[in-house]
Amino acid sequence: MLVVIGVGGMGETIARRLAPGRTTLLADFNDDLLLRVAESMTTDGFDVRTARVDVSSRVSVEALGRTAGSLGPVTQVVHTAGVSPTQAPLDAVLKVDLLGVAHVLDAFADVVAPGAASVVISSSSSYLSPPFTREQEQLIRSTPAEGLLALPFLSPEALGSAGVAYGTAKRANRIQVQQASGTWGARGARINSVSPGVISTAMGRLELDSPSGQFMRAMVEHSGTGRIGTPSDIADAVVFLLGPQATYITGIDLLVDGGNIAAVASGRVPLPQR
Repeated sequence: MLVVIGVGGMGETIARRLAPGRTTLLADFNDDLLLRVAESMTTDGFDVRTARVDVSSRVSVEALGRTAGSLGPVTQVVHTAGVSPTQAPLDAVLKVDLLGVAHVLDAFADVVAPGAASVVISSSSSYLSPPFTREQEQLIRSTPAEGLLALPFLSPEALGSAGVAYGTAKRANRIQVQQASGTWGARGARINSVSPGVISTAMGRLELDSPSGQFMRAMVEHSGTGRIGTPSDIADAVVFLLGPQATYITGIDLLVDGGNIAAVASGRVPLPQR
Protein backbone atom coordinates (compact mmCIF):
# COMPACT_ATOMS: atom_id res chain seq x y z
CA MET A 1 0.00 0.00 0.00
CA LEU A 2 0.92 3.65 -0.48
CA VAL A 3 1.10 6.23 2.33
CA VAL A 4 1.17 9.94 1.47
CA ILE A 5 1.74 12.28 4.41
CA GLY A 6 0.74 15.82 3.52
CA VAL A 7 -1.82 16.01 0.71
CA GLY A 8 -1.70 19.67 -0.28
CA GLY A 9 -0.05 20.81 -3.52
CA MET A 10 2.62 18.26 -4.42
CA GLY A 11 1.09 15.65 -2.10
CA GLU A 12 -2.14 15.32 -4.04
CA THR A 13 -0.36 15.19 -7.40
CA ILE A 14 2.03 12.52 -6.15
CA ALA A 15 -0.81 10.51 -4.62
CA ARG A 16 -2.77 10.52 -7.87
CA ARG A 17 0.29 9.44 -9.84
CA LEU A 18 1.07 6.50 -7.55
CA ALA A 19 -2.38 5.41 -6.34
CA PRO A 20 -3.77 3.42 -9.29
CA GLY A 21 -4.14 -0.25 -8.41
CA ARG A 22 -3.28 0.03 -4.73
CA THR A 23 -4.82 1.08 -1.43
CA THR A 24 -3.71 4.60 -0.56
CA LEU A 25 -3.64 6.07 2.94
CA LEU A 26 -3.74 9.86 2.88
CA ALA A 27 -2.67 11.67 6.04
CA ASP A 28 -2.72 15.36 6.91
CA PHE A 29 -3.20 17.75 9.82
CA ASN A 30 -5.84 19.77 7.94
CA ASP A 31 -9.14 17.89 8.19
CA ASP A 32 -10.89 19.96 5.51
CA LEU A 33 -8.07 19.48 3.02
CA LEU A 34 -7.86 15.78 3.79
CA LEU A 35 -11.59 15.32 3.22
CA ARG A 36 -11.56 17.30 -0.02
CA VAL A 37 -8.67 15.36 -1.55
CA ALA A 38 -9.99 12.00 -0.37
CA GLU A 39 -13.47 12.65 -1.75
CA SER A 40 -12.06 13.84 -5.07
CA MET A 41 -9.80 10.81 -5.44
CA THR A 42 -12.54 8.42 -4.38
CA THR A 43 -14.87 9.93 -6.99
CA ASP A 44 -12.15 9.32 -9.55
CA GLY A 45 -12.02 5.63 -8.66
CA PHE A 46 -9.07 5.40 -6.28
CA ASP A 47 -9.12 3.19 -3.17
CA VAL A 48 -8.45 5.81 -0.51
CA ARG A 49 -8.34 5.76 3.29
CA THR A 50 -7.61 8.75 5.51
CA ALA A 51 -5.97 9.51 8.83
CA ARG A 52 -5.35 12.77 10.63
CA VAL A 53 -1.74 13.21 11.72
CA ASP A 54 0.33 15.81 13.51
CA VAL A 55 3.87 15.09 12.40
CA SER A 56 5.31 17.14 15.27
CA SER A 57 3.87 14.52 17.67
CA ARG A 58 5.64 11.18 17.97
CA VAL A 59 2.45 9.60 19.37
CA SER A 60 0.43 10.78 16.37
CA VAL A 61 2.98 9.56 13.81
CA GLU A 62 3.38 6.19 15.51
CA ALA A 63 -0.40 5.79 15.44
CA LEU A 64 -0.34 6.55 11.72
CA GLY A 65 2.32 3.89 11.23
CA ARG A 66 0.18 1.32 13.01
CA THR A 67 -2.85 2.28 10.94
CA ALA A 68 -0.85 1.90 7.75
CA GLY A 69 0.48 -1.47 8.82
CA SER A 70 -3.02 -2.71 9.60
CA LEU A 71 -4.15 -2.00 6.04
CA GLY A 72 -1.55 -4.22 4.39
CA PRO A 73 2.15 -4.31 3.49
CA VAL A 74 3.49 -0.74 3.37
CA THR A 75 5.48 -0.59 0.13
CA GLN A 76 5.64 3.15 -0.61
CA VAL A 77 5.79 6.15 1.74
CA VAL A 78 5.94 9.75 0.58
CA HIS A 79 6.38 12.49 3.18
CA THR A 80 5.50 15.94 1.84
CA ALA A 81 4.13 17.58 5.01
CA GLY A 82 5.78 20.88 5.86
CA VAL A 83 5.29 24.58 6.52
CA SER A 84 7.12 27.52 4.99
CA PRO A 85 8.52 30.65 6.71
CA THR A 86 5.56 32.64 5.40
CA GLN A 87 3.06 30.17 6.84
CA ALA A 88 4.49 29.60 10.31
CA PRO A 89 6.76 31.07 13.00
CA LEU A 90 10.25 29.76 13.70
CA ASP A 91 9.22 27.28 16.42
CA ALA A 92 6.55 25.69 14.24
CA VAL A 93 8.93 25.41 11.28
CA LEU A 94 11.36 23.43 13.42
CA LYS A 95 8.65 21.20 14.90
CA VAL A 96 7.05 20.35 11.57
CA ASP A 97 9.92 20.48 9.08
CA LEU A 98 12.69 19.05 11.25
CA LEU A 99 11.17 17.05 14.09
CA GLY A 100 8.30 15.85 11.89
CA VAL A 101 10.67 14.19 9.44
CA ALA A 102 12.53 12.48 12.28
CA HIS A 103 9.26 11.08 13.64
CA VAL A 104 8.22 9.71 10.24
CA LEU A 105 11.61 8.12 9.60
CA ASP A 106 11.53 6.43 13.00
CA ALA A 107 7.90 5.28 12.97
CA PHE A 108 7.82 3.90 9.43
CA ALA A 109 11.18 2.15 9.74
CA ASP A 110 9.27 -0.28 11.97
CA VAL A 111 6.43 -0.99 9.53
CA VAL A 112 7.75 -0.82 5.94
CA ALA A 113 7.77 -4.07 4.03
CA PRO A 114 10.84 -5.63 2.42
CA GLY A 115 11.33 -4.01 -0.98
CA ALA A 116 9.60 -0.81 0.13
CA ALA A 117 10.76 2.64 -0.94
CA SER A 118 10.18 6.09 0.50
CA VAL A 119 10.75 9.71 -0.45
CA VAL A 120 10.94 12.71 1.85
CA ILE A 121 10.29 16.09 0.25
CA SER A 122 13.02 18.49 1.34
CA SER A 123 13.80 21.82 -0.40
CA SER A 124 16.38 23.41 -2.64
CA SER A 125 16.71 26.07 0.07
CA SER A 126 18.79 23.48 1.93
CA TYR A 127 21.51 24.04 -0.69
CA LEU A 128 21.57 27.76 0.16
CA SER A 129 21.91 27.28 3.91
CA PRO A 130 25.34 27.37 5.58
CA PRO A 131 26.76 23.86 5.88
CA PHE A 132 26.86 22.13 9.23
CA THR A 133 30.19 21.41 10.82
CA ARG A 134 31.24 17.78 10.96
CA GLU A 135 30.42 17.74 14.66
CA GLN A 136 26.96 19.20 14.04
CA GLU A 137 26.26 16.63 11.33
CA GLN A 138 27.22 13.84 13.68
CA LEU A 139 24.88 15.22 16.35
CA ILE A 140 22.00 15.27 13.86
CA ARG A 141 22.77 11.66 12.96
CA SER A 142 23.08 10.41 16.53
CA THR A 143 20.54 12.47 18.48
CA PRO A 144 17.13 10.82 19.07
CA ALA A 145 14.22 12.70 17.54
CA GLU A 146 13.00 14.19 20.80
CA GLY A 147 16.44 15.66 21.48
CA LEU A 148 16.92 17.41 18.14
CA LEU A 149 15.32 20.68 19.12
CA ALA A 150 17.52 20.85 22.22
CA LEU A 151 20.70 20.99 20.13
CA PRO A 152 22.18 24.49 20.62
CA PHE A 153 22.78 25.16 16.92
CA LEU A 154 19.13 24.34 16.17
CA SER A 155 17.71 26.63 18.84
CA PRO A 156 15.53 29.62 17.94
CA GLU A 157 18.19 31.89 19.40
CA ALA A 158 20.90 30.45 17.14
CA LEU A 159 18.74 30.50 14.01
CA GLY A 160 17.12 33.88 14.49
CA SER A 161 14.35 33.74 11.88
CA ALA A 162 11.82 31.36 10.36
CA GLY A 163 13.56 31.65 6.99
CA VAL A 164 16.91 30.52 8.36
CA ALA A 165 15.18 27.79 10.38
CA TYR A 166 13.46 26.48 7.24
CA GLY A 167 16.65 26.15 5.22
CA THR A 168 18.49 24.64 8.17
CA ALA A 169 15.71 22.12 8.84
CA LYS A 170 15.69 21.07 5.20
CA ARG A 171 19.46 20.65 5.18
CA ALA A 172 19.13 18.48 8.29
CA ASN A 173 16.44 16.44 6.50
CA ARG A 174 19.01 15.34 3.93
CA ILE A 175 21.32 14.14 6.72
CA GLN A 176 18.46 12.36 8.47
CA VAL A 177 17.50 10.53 5.28
CA GLN A 178 21.10 9.54 4.65
CA GLN A 179 21.37 8.18 8.17
CA ALA A 180 18.01 6.40 7.97
CA SER A 181 19.02 4.58 4.79
CA GLY A 182 20.96 2.11 6.94
CA THR A 183 18.05 1.40 9.27
CA TRP A 184 15.60 1.07 6.40
CA GLY A 185 18.10 -1.00 4.45
CA ALA A 186 18.19 -3.53 7.27
CA ARG A 187 14.51 -4.16 6.45
CA GLY A 188 15.20 -4.36 2.72
CA ALA A 189 13.77 -0.89 2.12
CA ARG A 190 15.11 2.25 0.46
CA ILE A 191 14.71 5.93 1.37
CA ASN A 192 15.71 9.10 -0.46
CA SER A 193 14.80 12.77 -0.49
CA VAL A 194 13.85 15.20 -3.22
CA SER A 195 14.64 18.91 -3.00
CA PRO A 196 12.20 20.92 -5.14
CA GLY A 197 13.02 24.36 -6.41
CA VAL A 198 10.42 27.10 -6.88
CA ILE A 199 7.22 25.13 -7.46
CA SER A 200 3.79 26.49 -8.35
CA THR A 201 1.83 25.34 -5.31
CA ALA A 202 -0.15 27.36 -2.80
CA MET A 203 2.90 27.36 -0.52
CA GLY A 204 5.21 28.30 -3.37
CA ARG A 205 3.02 31.21 -4.45
CA LEU A 206 2.93 32.51 -0.88
CA GLU A 207 6.72 32.52 -0.82
CA LEU A 208 6.87 34.29 -4.19
CA ASP A 209 4.74 37.06 -2.69
CA SER A 210 6.91 37.25 0.44
CA PRO A 211 10.04 39.39 0.97
CA SER A 212 12.17 36.54 -0.43
CA GLY A 213 10.10 36.44 -3.61
CA GLN A 214 12.39 38.76 -5.55
CA PHE A 215 15.35 36.46 -5.00
CA MET A 216 13.28 33.40 -5.94
CA ARG A 217 12.14 35.04 -9.18
CA ALA A 218 15.72 35.99 -9.99
CA MET A 219 16.80 32.37 -9.55
CA VAL A 220 14.07 31.21 -11.91
CA GLU A 221 14.84 33.90 -14.48
CA HIS A 222 18.54 33.01 -14.57
CA SER A 223 18.10 29.25 -14.30
CA GLY A 224 18.81 26.85 -17.11
CA THR A 225 15.11 26.14 -17.67
CA GLY A 226 13.85 29.67 -17.04
CA ARG A 227 10.55 28.53 -15.59
CA ILE A 228 8.79 27.81 -12.33
CA GLY A 229 8.35 24.13 -11.59
CA THR A 230 5.07 22.25 -11.33
CA PRO A 231 3.91 19.56 -8.90
CA SER A 232 4.10 17.13 -11.83
CA ASP A 233 7.84 17.82 -12.16
CA ILE A 234 8.30 16.68 -8.57
CA ALA A 235 5.94 13.73 -8.98
CA ASP A 236 8.05 12.51 -11.92
CA ALA A 237 11.15 12.46 -9.69
CA VAL A 238 9.31 10.72 -6.86
CA VAL A 239 7.92 8.05 -9.17
CA PHE A 240 11.43 7.35 -10.43
CA LEU A 241 12.95 7.06 -6.95
CA LEU A 242 10.18 4.75 -5.80
CA GLY A 243 10.25 2.60 -8.89
CA PRO A 244 12.20 -0.38 -10.21
CA GLN A 245 14.71 1.78 -12.10
CA ALA A 246 16.01 3.15 -8.78
CA THR A 247 16.60 -0.02 -6.78
CA TYR A 248 20.30 0.83 -6.40
CA ILE A 249 19.59 4.34 -5.11
CA THR A 250 19.16 5.05 -1.41
CA GLY A 251 20.28 7.67 1.07
CA ILE A 252 20.60 10.45 -1.49
CA ASP A 253 18.96 13.80 -2.20
CA LEU A 254 17.76 14.57 -5.71
CA LEU A 255 17.74 18.29 -6.50
CA VAL A 256 14.81 19.03 -8.83
CA ASP A 257 14.93 22.78 -9.27
CA GLY A 258 15.23 23.61 -12.96
CA GLY A 259 18.74 24.93 -12.39
CA ASN A 260 17.96 27.48 -9.65
CA ILE A 261 20.84 26.45 -7.40
CA ALA A 262 23.17 26.30 -10.40
CA ALA A 263 22.27 29.93 -11.13
CA VAL A 264 23.36 30.90 -7.62
CA ALA A 265 26.47 28.72 -7.60
CA SER A 266 27.63 30.15 -10.92
CA GLY A 267 27.27 33.71 -9.65
CA ARG A 268 24.46 34.67 -12.03
CA VAL A 269 22.28 35.38 -9.00
CA PRO A 270 23.91 36.74 -5.83
CA LEU A 271 22.75 35.45 -2.47
CA PRO A 272 20.75 38.06 -0.55
CA GLN A 273 22.38 39.52 2.51
CA ARG A 274 20.95 38.04 5.70
